[in-house]
Amino acid sequence: MSRKRRMFDIDMPAMDNVPVGKVPDKVLEKRRGPMATAISENADALRDQQSTEETIRAENDRLAHELVRLRSEGLVTEHVSLSDVVTEKLTRDRKPGPDPELAELIDSIRDIGLSNPIRLERRSDGRFDLIQGMRRLSAYRALHQESGDDLYARIPAGISAATDLNDSYRRMVDENLIRKDISFAEMGALARSYAEDPANDCPDVDKAVGILFKSASYTKRSYIRAFASLLMMLDKVLMHANDIPRNLGVELKRKLDANPGLIRQVSTAVMSEPDRDGPREVAILRTFVEPTVSVTRKSVASSGGKTRRAKTTFQVSGTAGVAKCSASSGRIELRYDLDFTRVDRAKLEQAITTLIDALQEEEDLTHG
Repeated sequence: MSRKRRMFDIDMPAMDNVPVGKVPDKVLEKRRGPMATAISENADALRDQQSTEETIRAENDRLAHELVRLRSEGLVTEHVSLSDVVTEKLTRDRKPGPDPELAELIDSIRDIGLSNPIRLERRSDGRFDLIQGMRRLSAYRALHQESGDDLYARIPAGISAATDLNDSYRRMVDENLIRKDISFAEMGALARSYAEDPANDCPDVDKAVGILFKSASYTKRSYIRAFASLLMMLDKVLMHANDIPRNLGVELKRKLDANPGLIRQVSTAVMSEPDRDGPREVAILRTFVEPTVSVTRKSVASSGGKTRRAKTTFQVSGTAGVAKCSASSGRIELRYDLDFTRVDRAKLEQAITTLIDALQEEEDLTHG
């Protein structure tokens, strides 16, 4: 007896959709066991981890190169021992002697810290040359000496590689150009020192001004040259050159250029008062520039033909500045940077009484 053959349908995939030599994904999924799935997932995870690590390494390399660049340009603040800072490389434009504003800077650093780091350049011996921040360094040294606190034994600084000497001077000068308290005499003295230093190969003061103060305007450089020349003319004569106003110094230099014989007269007049202070020295110099007494008369007016009475004008230096005075017959006027309404009345009356009593009341001085 023969067997009956059973017929059944086989679900075969459409052959048109199966690329030659490739097994359909559905078939692979059905054939992949648990171990193969785990291995595949682990491989994917390893690839992702490797990609992440490569990205992190690339970012770290970029940041490291950026840090090296910023440090080389002095844009990263570091803390440097005070003993490692050397200040002899550049001639300072700060006037020698006590600094009346240093106490304020010390108090500020003590209260809120140093907001503006000093600027240094690396030396071959491992120490650092000071370029900017002499007052800040002095304040830190004073604080450390006063308190002994290790907090002030190291000062915040931006450190860059050593540069050409001219560039170092420019960095110092450009920062100080924005200072309100730096005088033209200080800048002129710096130009002189720069020109006198053989290491700079710049024997001409005018050229030194052009190098050091390149960022300043042409007019300002001309003022600095005038003061540098004035200091050379009156070398070792002036005790308070930093108190000389700009206009007075420039005009006095012009007077001395026009009349070299005047230099001896100015020197004699100034040195005749060895105990003079700043305002007194300025007042002496003014006598050679501005006439102490100027009498002005109004020309005959076309309408009435009347003349103005003689008037005397002069200036006197005081602790609060320069007093501008004007005196005429029966009248005296004083302009001074002082609020006289806040002066004690008795004190004001005494001052006026002293003034009147000091004036000679000769017969020819009265108008009665």
